[in-house]
Amino acid sequence: MPRLDGSVLTDLFFQLRLDCPEIFYVSGFSYRYAPGAENVELLPEYLFEKSKIRDHQKALAARVEKLTRPLRGGSVWDQEQAIHDFICANVRYDKLKKPYSHEIIGPLTNGVGVCEGIAKTVKILCDTLGIWCMIAVSEANPEHGVKYRHAWNILKLDGQYYHLDATFDNSLGEDGILRYDYFNLDDKRLFRDHQVPLYPLPACPDGKHTYYQLQKRSFTTAEEVCKRAQMPLRKGLPFVFHWRGGTLNRDILAELVRTLEEAAQKRGRHAAISYNYPQAVLCVQFPKDLPREELVAQEADEAERDE
Repeated sequence: MPRLDGSVLTDLFFQLRLDCPEIFYVSGFSYRYAPGAENVELLPEYLFEKSKIRDHQKALAARVEKLTRPLRGGSVWDQEQAIHDFICANVRYDKLKKPYSHEIIGPLTNGVGVCEGIAKTVKILCDTLGIWCMIAVSEANPEHGVKYRHAWNILKLDGQYYHLDATFDNSLGEDGILRYDYFNLDDKRLFRDHQVPLYPLPACPDGKHTYYQLQKRSFTTAEEVCKRAQMPLRKGLPFVFHWRGGTLNRDILAELVRTLEEAAQKRGRHAAISYNYPQAVLCVQFPKDLPREELVAQEADEAERDE
């Protein structure tokens, strides 16, 4: 490569691996050059013995093909949801943060990953299906308790750009509940709880394709919420919805707790509510026994899983 400053080479190498997640077997590099030379020679640092890389490549190619084959021919919206659901249902956050968890080999073959590996997995699946996708990275912000950089994806669907953070949705899911709090968000919603991006990103202005809006699970009154909660209440299933009836303050939360608990008691159950404040998404479960806490705040943050 041209003889550039070491920090510039490192940044280029980092961006290369974001754009090409199939380069999963290299973790870093050193470089050398002759005095007065205009170019430098990069020397990759491998995660695996070179003899094993080809075996890993074949296994990953087969895995990607198996996952994407059934999705071909579907709409980009359905393909995106299938990729998101695969991550949330099959990948757990790697608390030990092994080196391969930063690459596609972690989520695709070991079922574990950190945000970087998850975002790379979303990208390689999108790339295979022909969906435009990039990886966004935000800076750390220690003053606000954000110790590490964070990675997520931006997809281009029917000519519009949208944020998709499968890691944050994965961090919220529990008891088999799939969450879509960070599914096709616009800039305004996404940056309520994401930090300043490390690199320039395309604008994502469309806020009309969030999952809960399309599923007609975005409400403005407690009465609407209770009406739509009747079916999951009868079946004892969780009910996840988005609140757009004003700022999700204490008064509104208290009203939602009261009305949902009253509705649940009529069927011999109780209401246990967890809520994601920045995205105004609530998850209601209807246990038969009185819950220890009827209202719990959730934080969609991978660092929470590392404590």
